[in-house]
Amino acid sequence: MADFGHAFARRTHLRGGAELSTILAGTPPGVLSMTGGFPNPATFPTDQVEEITARLVRDDGAVALQYTPVEGLGSVRDYLLDRQERLQGRRPERAELIVTSGGMECIALMCQALIDPGDTIVVEAPSYLGALMAFGGAEAEVVAIPMDDDGLCVDLLAERLAAGLRPKFVYTIPDYQNPTGRTVPLDRRRELVEMCRRDGVLVFEDVAYRELSFDGESLATLWSLAPDVVLQAGTFSKSFFPGVRLGWATGPSDVVAELAAAKQNTDQCAGGLGQRLVEEYGRAGGFERHLPAARKLYASHWAALSAALRRHMPEEVDWTEPTGGFLDWLTLPEELDALAMRPAALAAGVAYVPGPPFHVGEGGHNTLRLSFSHLSERELATAVERLASVVRGALGEARASPRAGHV
Repeated sequence: MADFGHAFARRTHLRGGAELSTILAGTPPGVLSMTGGFPNPATFPTDQVEEITARLVRDDGAVALQYTPVEGLGSVRDYLLDRQERLQGRRPERAELIVTSGGMECIALMCQALIDPGDTIVVEAPSYLGALMAFGGAEAEVVAIPMDDDGLCVDLLAERLAAGLRPKFVYTIPDYQNPTGRTVPLDRRRELVEMCRRDGVLVFEDVAYRELSFDGESLATLWSLAPDVVLQAGTFSKSFFPGVRLGWATGPSDVVAELAAAKQNTDQCAGGLGQRLVEEYGRAGGFERHLPAARKLYASHWAALSAALRRHMPEEVDWTEPTGGFLDWLTLPEELDALAMRPAALAAGVAYVPGPPFHVGEGGHNTLRLSFSHLSERELATAVERLASVVRGALGEARASPRAGHV
């Protein structure tokens, strides 16, 4: 068989992806998986989708089944403008919003429109794996700024900017962050956007999980605080269902125009059927009726996971306390290595995502991400008990051989 490896572009060696493929591939029978950040299928409004789809195909096929304008269908954009105003207290101008094929496409479009090889961008440490892969593939110089319990350490970013750092943009997930579940408080949000406005730095805000707060309350978005310096990417994958592959971007009109130009060289347009599905479902009040149950489900799952962590984990293990979304971040004792520990965890019947792929360069060896969206409350308790047993075993081995390094 011919080998075409010599023909592959240099970027194929820069973007990574093995870890994401592992997350998406599923797990062996008998293994309780806390890997993929996938919505629980129980939250999918299947009956409503079935009814709307049948009606659209019957009555609106010429639009729903056809190509659409690059920026999105006019009626869909009108709905999204209304929705931004209702949920975020500010209405974009029409030229400030574009429909995308999910949040990940917006990240890819930002890479095409803004990043030349060697350009600097800033991310949180740790950050969303998919974004890091995209930025690496675009040959960006990625600078990671540490986080604390309140998210991105804006004071540390301020120090870097004062020292001359000038990134093309700062990528941040301020609500229930992937992978840590952390949320940035309002005062720090204001500090971030005011600083970036002063220094002429674009903020790239990812709000993928924002509508999944456990109590139904949300803080002001960065875009609503500073629409002149924030490009916001949103998705309906978590609030509707991932198969719709639909999202939006809103921000400065010149940036949005470049995203639209870049989209002409990718998929050219988001699917018309998905756009009309979101519009019809949304205009009928579907999100308002549907999301409270999803929030309640994820809140109950987090309560079960939190209780299991307190009950079973060694006292040396720390974890974040999310108030929304469905991701949690564990920090193990320094002498442990979450990647090396994974085979033992799989043998014990539990799967997680090790922390290193969420970091730029080295880092995160003793961290891991847990998703609590899919497993039942009873399964979550069992999974944590299995994981805790593996952690205790690895910790005992490491401390019995202190010169062995990370296990």
